[in-house]
Amino acid sequence: MYENIRFRAEYQTYCMTSVQELHNKALLWQQKLPIIQKIARPVVQLLPSEHLVWIDLSADNTALAQLDVVDTAATDAYIQQEIKNRKAAGAIGGYLENRLLYLRSTVFAGEEHRTLHLGIDIWLPAGAAIFALLPGKVHSFADNANFGDYGPTIILEHVLENLHFYTLYGHLSRSSLTATYEGKTVEAGEQIAVLGSEEENGNWPPHLHFQIMLDMQGRLGDFPGVAAPSQKEFYQLLCPDPNLLLGYPR
Repeated sequence: MYENIRFRAEYQTYCMTSVQELHNKALLWQQKLPIIQKIARPVVQLLPSEHLVWIDLSADNTALAQLDVVDTAATDAYIQQEIKNRKAAGAIGGYLENRLLYLRSTVFAGEEHRTLHLGIDIWLPAGAAIFALLPGKVHSFADNANFGDYGPTIILEHVLENLHFYTLYGHLSRSSLTATYEGKTVEAGEQIAVLGSEEENGNWPPHLHFQIMLDMQGRLGDFPGVAAPSQKEFYQLLCPDPNLLLGYPR
């Protein structure tokens, strides 16, 4: 409960003191986006013959009503069946989806449950290599080990075209954190991690949670990847659509 109270207080303080600054930064993001898109590199590697299939884990997907969302194996089986049925190498989806599966964890509990997903998920097998989307440096990292949390997480800091922003890579392996340190420089396309198994990634089917943040709000090693639906407008500014840089066709 304390964490949720603190989260609401931080949100209210940020809204009161920096909303105009955030709007200005979001406008600059839109202006610089075409240049940054040219610098971006894939965060996962696929063969030329492989593709990712878009899947829907939102509350609008009636097929999920039959699943026990607390059962990681059942959720993984659903995702893997979708991948198999559509002859894909993996799956992708999630930005601004309202996902009831977060009801399974107290990490997202509060007066208004956090169910609005702020990043994009890429489902691939545990051990799949993860690469830096853009050049930058390690801002912070942590093992967010709560049930339903990110597990091992790396956040990169970028200053490109006079724009200061961050990218988050969550649900990694614990071994991915052993060779990293704050301030470590990385190049676009450089391997920075591998995906973790459900035993170490917060108890989720193996996948990458990738998210963009225009401001870290003073956080280290962690950032909300799921918001309350009532805060959608705010977080849509703070965390723009990652696929604008990832560039996966729908």
